[in-house]
Amino acid sequence: MSSAVLSWIAPFTGLSPRVFFKLMKQLRREGGDVPARGRPWKLSLEDRVLLVAAYWHTNVTLRQLALLFGVSKSTADRVINHLGPRLAPAPRRRSAKDAVLIVDGTLVPTRYH
Repeated sequence: MSSAVLSWIAPFTGLSPRVFFKLMKQLRREGGDVPARGRPWKLSLEDRVLLVAAYWHTNVTLRQLALLFGVSKSTADRVINHLGPRLAPAPRRRSAKDAVLIVDGTLVPTRYH
């Protein structure tokens, strides 16, 4: 799977390609692709963001995502742990008194027995 195929972005992330690439531009501006020590990432920044967004948006396991992106399960996990905090929205200080908050109670399987 690759972000180069625009038709894969919306179903796996819930974002339009325009919004996805706007997010990429902002992430690059904030230093999201600054190389760290060690080996370089196997996936491009776009593909790593697609992997994280697909993990959050779908009910796909790390093992399945790793297979889709052609990386190991450990690499997929490292990508999510590295980029996840950068992509998560900053928490708001307080909600308005009349605000209605929705809690997502989606059940996600964690183990197969």
